[in-house]
Amino acid sequence: MASIFEAVKATVPVRAAAERYGLEVNCAGMVRCPFHEERTPSMKLYEDHYFCFGCGKHGDVINLVAELFSIPPYYAACKLVGDFGVDTSAEIVHQPAREELRIFREDQLRCQRVLCAYLRMLTEWKTQYAPIDPNAEPDDRYVEACQMIDTIDYLTDLLIVGTLEQRVKAVDLLLADGKIDQLEERLRLLQEKERTEEIA
Repeated sequence: MASIFEAVKATVPVRAAAERYGLEVNCAGMVRCPFHEERTPSMKLYEDHYFCFGCGKHGDVINLVAELFSIPPYYAACKLVGDFGVDTSAEIVHQPAREELRIFREDQLRCQRVLCAYLRMLTEWKTQYAPIDPNAEPDDRYVEACQMIDTIDYLTDLLIVGTLEQRVKAVDLLLADGKIDQLEERLRLLQEKERTEEIA
């Protein structure tokens, strides 16, 4: 049985995908490479692959879309299926793709859980530590709540109701440089501190 990757590569020419996603292809099948700065086209589009003579980027139609949208190859394949009406079905998805999807879902749920916990804390801080005296120095927790609550609320909504592409980008952003790890650890320490203060 063919995989979703094979179905896409057999159906969607590289040039068609490039044109669909905004690259201007000249009569020689050349485009200005979207992966580095250049004035004249140095990327050649072939039927089943591309190659940039400037920066060396190369690959098939799925690699191209994955690079253009900064998404994993499986999601690039899914995007191509939707955008080009590739004839496929759920049964076509092979085990490695299922495993990649499972890992993404786990990462997404973890990010949601951490952000929701942080959002609850920020909401409490904004009320609990709101300044009573307008001339007094505001509490750091109140300041953090005012600065972060809209951003965290937006990211949380994105992870729940965003498009696949938006959710992938949000998860990648949160996992980059250990951001979600640091936030999770900070929340753990704050919760421990609160429990200790309650006991005391």
